[in-house]
Amino acid sequence: MPSQKSKRSRKRRKPDSAPRAVPSSRRDERAVRAAETERRRRREQRRLGHEGERPEGPFGGLPVSEVAILLGIVAAVFGFLNGGGPALVVGLVVCALGVCEITAREHFSGYRSHTALLAALPAVLIEVGVVAIVGEPKQRAFLLVVVVPVFSVLFWLLRRQFIIARQARVARSARGSVPLS
Repeated sequence: MPSQKSKRSRKRRKPDSAPRAVPSSRRDERAVRAAETERRRRREQRRLGHEGERPEGPFGGLPVSEVAILLGIVAAVFGFLNGGGPALVVGLVVCALGVCEITAREHFSGYRSHTALLAALPAVLIEVGVVAIVGEPKQRAFLLVVVVPVFSVLFWLLRRQFIIARQARVARSARGSVPLS
C-alpha cells in the first residue's frame, strides 16, 4: 500500500496583497548597531574638537598664562567688590592677555579652533577706539558699520588659517615621526 503523506494546511496569500510584517528583534538590533556605527564614523570625521596633544607654552613647563588668568580673575573680583577702579581694569586686561595667549597658541597650532574669540577681540578693540575718538554715536547701529566687516574678514582669515594648520597637524600625527606642537 502506498504511503500517504500528511498534508499541512497553509494559508495562502492573496497575490495582490503585501507580505505580512513580522516583528523582528534582530532587525531592530541591527538597525541600532548600524546607527551607532554611523554616529561613531561621523564623530571621527568631525573637524571640531582637538587633535593630538595640547601645544606646549612659550615658557616651557611654567603655566604663566594660567597663572595670569587666575591673578586677573582675583584682581577683577577685588576691583568689582571695591566699586571698580584700576584693580578691575588691570584684572580684566591681565585675564584677557592670558586667555589670548592660550587661545592663539591652540588655534595657530591647529589643536582647537578659537576663530570667533580671536576675531572678536580686535573688533571690540576697534569699537572701543572709535567710541574713544569720535564719542558715543547717537545711533549705535553706526558702530556695526565698522565692527561687523572687521569681525567678518578676521573670522574668514582665521578659519582658513586654522584649517590649514589642522591639516598639517593631522598629517604630522598620521606619519607619527614628528611630535605635535
